[in-house]
Amino acid sequence: MNLPAQFDGLARAVLPPGPLHLAVGMFDGVHLGHRAVIEAAVQSARRSGGVAAVLTFWPHPSALFRPEDPTRLIMDTATKVRVLGDLGVEAVITEPFTPEYARIEAEDFIPALKKQLPQLAAIYVGENWRFGRGRRGDVALLLAEGRRHGLGVFSAPRVSFNGEPVSSTRLRGLLSMGEIAGANALLGYSYFAAGVVMPGKRLGRTIGFPTLNLGWAPGFSPKYGVYAVRVSGAKFAAALPGVANYGLRPTVEQASAPRLETHVLVACPFDEGDEITVEWLRFLRPEMKFAGLPELQAQIARDVAAARESP
Repeated sequence: MNLPAQFDGLARAVLPPGPLHLAVGMFDGVHLGHRAVIEAAVQSARRSGGVAAVLTFWPHPSALFRPEDPTRLIMDTATKVRVLGDLGVEAVITEPFTPEYARIEAEDFIPALKKQLPQLAAIYVGENWRFGRGRRGDVALLLAEGRRHGLGVFSAPRVSFNGEPVSSTRLRGLLSMGEIAGANALLGYSYFAAGVVMPGKRLGRTIGFPTLNLGWAPGFSPKYGVYAVRVSGAKFAAALPGVANYGLRPTVEQASAPRLETHVLVACPFDEGDEITVEWLRFLRPEMKFAGLPELQAQIARDVAAARESP
């Protein structure tokens, strides 16, 4: 795993020398549409011997403009940085989206960037990206300002899948319905949860299905239920088959927060304190409440059999 350098804000960014190719956007989920923008920046940087970087924001602008109902993010910053590193991004700058930042006029956006990133050579965005106070800036304005200040501007056309645009909103909809195969198609990789295995109540061991309890709390929660998964980690990098339950565990406790519990279908090399990644492959069934542990145990056995049949 190649993690890029991370900077909390433009003012703190110290980048390697060379022309800077900067992809700009929220990039929540880093789906196929985002990848078209980011990969263009990475390829251009490689051709010119430059630096490929991403400028993203935290929190989502809706937290400022719509605090009563902010957009729940698919990815936290750490997960986003991990995926961006896999795409070849060398640095990620996370700019705090504050009221002061939101008041920057669209015409002042590029001068402000050049002041803080003097090696900036080109900017990469999606064709529908908006910027500046009141979201007044669009790609046409960005192109005009880029010419004024000697910068290249690349705008990637929207990417479609099955006749509809790929977007973070569409991705959230699929995840909320448990349509994990569709979500993975939009992502271009498997949706995943990553974190440290936490201590649990060890109930799974008593009924023959020990689980790994992951410390994972996404902003946007996928559908509660049982999924066929793959599990990997630093201790054992090969992906191992598994079955996972994500939800409130209503049979044994009505928890206030969802938890991801994963049973590995082969000898499990992982234990508490290990960092693991759980890739979600297929939705098996929604979470449900059973009459007692024997009924739960029988259903888990059926879930394990169904997971074994997953490709």
